[in-house]
Amino acid sequence: MAGMWLMKSEPDEFSIDALAEVTHEPWTGVRNYQARNFMRDAMRVGDPVLFYHSNCAQPGVAGIAEVASAAYPDPTQFDPDSAYYDPKSTRSAPRWLLVDIRFVRRCKRVITLDAIRSAAEPLGDFALIRRGNRLSVLPVTAAQYQHILSLEHTA
Repeated sequence: MAGMWLMKSEPDEFSIDALAEVTHEPWTGVRNYQARNFMRDAMRVGDPVLFYHSNCAQPGVAGIAEVASAAYPDPTQFDPDSAYYDPKSTRSAPRWLLVDIRFVRRCKRVITLDAIRSAAEPLGDFALIRRGNRLSVLPVTAAQYQHILSLEHTA
């Protein structure tokens, strides 16, 4: 069975509209080991992704994407001019991996964090609404995924 995911991006850095333009993009710059491990060990090509806009006026799920590649080394870790450069990472033993994601569609409207929180009971212990959670890549159960998408059609 396919895994399901929520991936966060600041829309000023990379939005669902930017993904729609390029259709396919490497998910660079993840520098959290748990998020890296999800991409390395659990994500599979074709897995659905809730594309979440974070750190903005209206955070929420803005679209749907899918995993488009197996994990491979994030090239930004080797680039001294990159904000994501890691001098301790080597090409023979890279620390940071990424997957490519592919645009599927925009949501009819942003499914806001407030809407997700207000409908939280069916979500159970969902990491996105847990206090203190800052992971940029989160697993989502099939029930959570379907429930969040059902909020797209409610006012």
